[in-house]
Amino acid sequence: MALQNPTPSEYIQHHLTNLTYGYHPENGWSFAHGAQEASEMGFMAIHVDTMAWSLGLGMLFCWLFRVGANAAHSGVPTGVLNFVELMVEFVDKSVKETFHGTSNLIAPLALTICCWIFLMNLMDLVPVDLVPYLFMAAGVEYMKIVPTTDVNATLGMSIGVFLLIVFYSIKIKGFSGFVGELTLQPFGKWMIPFNFLLEGVGLIAKPISLALRLFGNLYAGELIFILIALLPFYLQWFLSVPWAIFHILVIVLQAFIFMMLTIVYLSMAHEHH
Repeated sequence: MALQNPTPSEYIQHHLTNLTYGYHPENGWSFAHGAQEASEMGFMAIHVDTMAWSLGLGMLFCWLFRVGANAAHSGVPTGVLNFVELMVEFVDKSVKETFHGTSNLIAPLALTICCWIFLMNLMDLVPVDLVPYLFMAAGVEYMKIVPTTDVNATLGMSIGVFLLIVFYSIKIKGFSGFVGELTLQPFGKWMIPFNFLLEGVGLIAKPISLALRLFGNLYAGELIFILIALLPFYLQWFLSVPWAIFHILVIVLQAFIFMMLTIVYLSMAHEHH
């Protein structure tokens, strides 16, 4: 149900609330009507808008690169093909300069991460009221269109990277080598508990820092757009256009940082210490 003449706090809360589906203790399986119901669903809930937009943008990425691959020729690239070749060459160069192991997975993974996160971040430039009001007209109460402003999405991606780090660490170094790396460094076998504490915290900090860095930057950017939308109309364009231009840098930079740190972490997993 659309809000009628909302207060600033109600307006902000509405734009920051996800479309949540889950099991409610009283209503059973249903969509949450507000942040309170969503929190009462606990773990048995899913942010439908985050899942839908992230999967949709992932499919858009696959389609764009498929079109680019099918249009490949020996001449001067144009249009989509130019963008595809630019991204492939950029990611390929980044991987060659940063990754010191041997794996056929790293370059495609880095390309997917960079382009997918870029597309999700790019949704932050869509006017904050446009899509939510369109969905309100269709009877959908909440709709957040920027998946990377949902910590569940960024944490999900970073956990995927973390699992790859652990997998390649064990595959390359063996289980005993992986355990030894966590327990015998940096102070040797006489300080195994202290070594494990330091290395364990460092290992766990990698996915957490990846997730929170991306989430924090995009969430702050979206919040500023929402605050600007509360101002009089003649001030909105005066402030939103400069912020959008600056935010383009954040959008590109955060996708690049996530990709580069993923390459670095996986390169470290392939190295023997």
